[in-house]
Amino acid sequence: MKYKIIVDSSSNLTKDYLDDEKDILFSVAPLRMNFGGKEYVDDENLDVHQMLVDLSKCKEVPHSSCPSPQDFLSTYEGADKYLVFTISTKLSGSFNSARIAKDMSKQKDDIFLLDSKLVAGSIELLVIEAVRLIKEGKSFDEIKSSLLKFRDKMQLLFVLNKFDNLVKNGRVSKITAFIANLANIKPLCYGEEGEIKIKEKIRSVEGALKRLVFNIGKMCEDFKNKICIISYTENKDEATSLATMIKAKYPFKEVKVVSNRGLCSFYALEGGIICCF
Repeated sequence: MKYKIIVDSSSNLTKDYLDDEKDILFSVAPLRMNFGGKEYVDDENLDVHQMLVDLSKCKEVPHSSCPSPQDFLSTYEGADKYLVFTISTKLSGSFNSARIAKDMSKQKDDIFLLDSKLVAGSIELLVIEAVRLIKEGKSFDEIKSSLLKFRDKMQLLFVLNKFDNLVKNGRVSKITAFIANLANIKPLCYGEEGEIKIKEKIRSVEGALKRLVFNIGKMCEDFKNKICIISYTENKDEATSLATMIKAKYPFKEVKVVSNRGLCSFYALEGGIICCF
């Protein structure tokens, strides 16, 4: 049976991600960022640094848009079964586009859609788990059931220097936005049921990252069988340092450090760090 895994670009993944898995197909449906009279497509051709430079000069309110149903429909081909993972429905209409495309597809019964309820590394974790289940020869129903359980155990913590685009685009509550914009506060945030919430109010990025490491221990179990993915925007050294702290404290199976691509960089902005496990 031929499987295809499909994600949107909030995953930080590009279309070559599973090139080494010859028996599993892979596609990425791109989100888009619009500002300054230009559309930035979140694919492997996007110059993320230049997008951020352009964004810093933009005086209008920038916006993002989800993949269209046609973007997803065009990926529903070439396989017997499809596993589709999207950014949280509370943050984007990506899941709804994927659902519309499923209804349009001749293979709708062979397509499993899953709202990650999170973003970034959490979607990559779903992909890694899906590949494992496929290789173990699990049935389509077993894979769907296992992925739902896996999704519900994932956690996400993040620290941002700027909340500008999250606030402007209504991606955080008014209370969260107020706290995030206080000059002397660097909140440690987390994802819960697809929404962004504040876990702790801290006065420095360094302090917030230390509390991030501490809270991993409170939120995670069974480290040896879990992967931790840290994604960053224009602050690789800080992300690498965080990875070192996490490795020293917890026996994760693996701690990965990756650069945010278009959509995640658009919202996290420079200095942002997202940690998924």
